[in-house]
Amino acid sequence: MKKTPTGTAVGVEDPYEHAGVCDHATSDGKCRYAHDHARHDPEFAAERRADDFACPVADGDWEWADCPHYRCRQQARECVRCGLEERRQAHDDERPLLEEHHLAYDDAEDVGHEITVFLCRWCHAKVHGSWARIDDDASPDPEAIAAAEGRRSDEQAELGFDTAAERYDPED
Repeated sequence: MKKTPTGTAVGVEDPYEHAGVCDHATSDGKCRYAHDHARHDPEFAAERRADDFACPVADGDWEWADCPHYRCRQQARECVRCGLEERRQAHDDERPLLEEHHLAYDDAEDVGHEITVFLCRWCHAKVHGSWARIDDDASPDPEAIAAAEGRRSDEQAELGFDTAAERYDPED
């Protein structure tokens, strides 16, 4: 199993099996990295510009692992292992239910791709504890469900409506 630089497991053998389309690829198969960040890699940008900014993976010439600027960050706000959905509360400093989990790290074998998914805090701890895998068939931890339901209750209370007569206390 892949490991972090400190030696803890990341929960997968091959991060590319769990990665999706590159964040830099446009819906029409163009490479936004070469267009927006040409100064970071002028040679790569010049090659893409000569090919009308076509993404070589979209053209079928490369695999995602071949691209030096591949990046894939999960956009769905739910745990990829147990399916727990994020419930963020505005103006609150409570710890989020979901945390970004890196599947790929810079090392001698890796080109430095950023591949991340979201895991709930409970699954994240299990994966880094070396025994759980990202693709395990898992259900949300009871503590996770309780935390999410507590936040859902708070959301419902926020949506409640009290008339001014109900809120106004003439004794104050």
